[in-house]
Amino acid sequence: MRFEELPTPCYVVDENLLEKNLKILNGVMERTGAKIILAQKAFSMYTMYPLIGRYLSGTAASGLYEAKLGYEEMGKENHVFAPAYREDEIDEIISYCDHIIFNSFSQVEKFRDKVLKAGKKIGLRINPECSTQVGHDIYNPCAVGSRFGVTIEHFRPEQLEGISGFHFHTLCQQNSDDLAKTLDAVEEKFGPYLSKMEWINFGGGHHITREDYDIALLEECIKRMQDKYGLHVYLEPGEAVALNAGYLVTTVLDTLKNGMDIAILDTSASCHMPDVLEMPYRPPLIDSGEPGEKPYTYRLGGQTCLSGDTIGDYSFDQPLEGGERLVFGDMAIYTMVKNTTFNGMPLPTIAVQDKNGDCRVVHQFNYQDFKMRLA
Repeated sequence: MRFEELPTPCYVVDENLLEKNLKILNGVMERTGAKIILAQKAFSMYTMYPLIGRYLSGTAASGLYEAKLGYEEMGKENHVFAPAYREDEIDEIISYCDHIIFNSFSQVEKFRDKVLKAGKKIGLRINPECSTQVGHDIYNPCAVGSRFGVTIEHFRPEQLEGISGFHFHTLCQQNSDDLAKTLDAVEEKFGPYLSKMEWINFGGGHHITREDYDIALLEECIKRMQDKYGLHVYLEPGEAVALNAGYLVTTVLDTLKNGMDIAILDTSASCHMPDVLEMPYRPPLIDSGEPGEKPYTYRLGGQTCLSGDTIGDYSFDQPLEGGERLVFGDMAIYTMVKNTTFNGMPLPTIAVQDKNGDCRVVHQFNYQDFKMRLA
């Protein structure tokens, strides 16, 4: 199947672009000895796990289902972190994961014996209280009142028994200079305990495969922890794995006017690209321009009843017409994992474009996928 023959709406992951990212990440691993694992919360398209597994060391999960998915579909190292674990799930989680990372000393105390008896590693999430982002507290794990990680005020050195590593996650779509600042804070607050650990996990939010990312500084940060404290270093990026490696193909259903030109698409920001509203951000659209840059500017909106279900304003060389296809970029991450069937919107088809440019549909959804979530 050719790209232009795909049904819409449709997520398409480009194998070439995904592998390009993986080679960059693998290069960091080879040069430093660090291990990079896929944070499934950003990209859980397990059809691509065999490819990802050729380059990365494993998977990171946020709970039972992701842990099981990583265990079944990639079968390499499998780490898990959750703010708290359920007693009726913890045994199964332990069976799937190599590293179980806890958010508090009370959770460690509750489940320590189970984890150690299974021969698995215990990690503790620490909070260095170092905010390196401005204006996005929804994505700031170090914001005041954050529920993530143990702060130095509540750190209990006498309760480190059985804990073999520390985990922190403070970044969101950031460069390595922010990681370096965070490491300063980690050392300042938790330095006396780092040499007692076997490993440290830098978490996610590292935009390693972005063109302007300072990989050399990242590698300096990794070596710093290795050389100074003898730690094995893990990173668990999600976005960096599939950044700019996928598309969302849509069709224009209708156009209208209300103070400006408007186009209704067969997709939805709310349902199919929720980060557009949540971040918010304006996704790239192939062959379009900024509002007013090209002769014809349209506001692109979805089919739902939500008044704010708009993707953004874009300009075009020619007027849009019903049946015309539009292709949004960077649609592999935080789309499939977060989409919904609000308003009964069908979920987009999922497809892969192989290295030769040929496309194959991996999964198509239908009414039963909507109905099965209801009762």
